[in-house]
Amino acid sequence: MPGALSHIRVLDLSRVLAGPWCGQILADLGAEVIKVERPGSGDDTRHWGPPFLRGADGQETRESAYFLSANRNKQSITIDFTRPEGQRLVRELAAQSDVVLENFKVGGLAAYGLDYASLKAVNPKLVYCSITGFGQHGPYAQRAGYDFMIQALGGLMSLTGRGEGEEGAGPVKVGVALTDILTGLYATVAVLAALNHREQSGIGQHIDMALLDVQVACLANQAMNYLTTGVAPRRLGNAHPNIVPYQDFPTADGDLILTVGNDGQFRKFCEVAGKPGWADDPRFATNQARVANRAELVPMIRQVTVFRTTAEWVSVLEQAGVPCGPINDLAQVFADPQVLARGLKVEMPHSVAGSVPQVASPIRLSETPVQYRQAPPLLGEHTERVLQRVLGLDMATIGALRDEGVV
Repeated sequence: MPGALSHIRVLDLSRVLAGPWCGQILADLGAEVIKVERPGSGDDTRHWGPPFLRGADGQETRESAYFLSANRNKQSITIDFTRPEGQRLVRELAAQSDVVLENFKVGGLAAYGLDYASLKAVNPKLVYCSITGFGQHGPYAQRAGYDFMIQALGGLMSLTGRGEGEEGAGPVKVGVALTDILTGLYATVAVLAALNHREQSGIGQHIDMALLDVQVACLANQAMNYLTTGVAPRRLGNAHPNIVPYQDFPTADGDLILTVGNDGQFRKFCEVAGKPGWADDPRFATNQARVANRAELVPMIRQVTVFRTTAEWVSVLEQAGVPCGPINDLAQVFADPQVLARGLKVEMPHSVAGSVPQVASPIRLSETPVQYRQAPPLLGEHTERVLQRVLGLDMATIGALRDEGVV
């Protein structure tokens, strides 16, 4: 069955995470994604290890786990577009493509004639998505942008970590490159919107995606907490700024996440905890009161939760309709019965290792489901095939380009 985007060809000039993440989503949805990499080295993340994928013999391959996370369903070709002949090949591929993804510094591709204005001249219908740290204009536009730095500069780390005065207090980054991931998601949305507009108008466009813009946009309720009060939110560890109780609590054998979203759920929790009077106490009867009196309530709850195991709490609270859960490590995540039932780990055939594990796409479409067509590619694995099929080059021409170091 053709994918939802099986009629779309994407030329992916991006590397590391935000751009490749967008490209992988489009590829999962059926688009043909041609990943252009540097001859000999390729995407930076190919070398970001250990860990590296192990083959059936238990030996490490040269395929890094990081690269494998963001490049499924793509074809890899190697082109040196610092050279005129390489630039010509990329322009010809762009002329035959619907989308270009790139995350070079502002103006970085203009020197090679591969910027939006140059490629629009050969393909006016092209959707060209530029991903940078700070966008195409502004005082920081020429700066390089990295996820960790943007998490700090964009305010996320001011909200993440234990509160002042607590042991281990201080700013902490999120444990995955979340700003890159979110930028990849927003870029995907933008590309799909631009393709829809092109379908109606016949006109392509330039998409200007910035990590900083995305990070600030994704501050969500915390941003509005500041904008409506003028008071910068402070770090609260695992606590929620607007809801109580909504955080971790100690149990007899570990920890419990309690996510009470309304007053009815709080009353049910109090009944299960053997403290029904808390729900009628004016200090705790409403969420607004609980937020104001969290310093009193949270220690009281902690004194109760330590007398049952995490599993016991989860069992009785779920029966009562109180949202809660354990804190799982990744071994527990991929062994979880719900994760197993949803098939969130998949295995794909791999030309070197035999097979490669992948985290499944969360997109579930009834008519055009995601397909796992091809494992993350080896460097330059599809150069000859793509140049033959898309550009019509013969093997002699491709051989000459390879001898000259262009591909």
